[in-house]
Amino acid sequence: MILGLVSFALLLVQLVLVARLVLEWSVVLAGPAAPGSFRSKAFDVIFRVTEPILAPVRKVLPPLRAGGFSIDLAFVVVFLAISIIRSII
Repeated sequence: MILGLVSFALLLVQLVLVARLVLEWSVVLAGPAAPGSFRSKAFDVIFRVTEPILAPVRKVLPPLRAGGFSIDLAFVVVFLAISIIRSII
């Protein structure tokens, strides 16, 4: 039962990471959100939840620069690590 709860919590973290990815791409595609808008508030909340998880990994693996954009390797590593942990559980 405890492993089931841990797996569910990790699933929720993965979903929040996906939400962050979608919101970050919305900024790239649609531009920054207006202050006080739903998208702006959602991004603030999701950023506060995910940044403590991503920041330590980002210190070890900085974003990979490729031309005019960068790939956040910390996001990829954390997402894959959670997937592996969930599959082991």
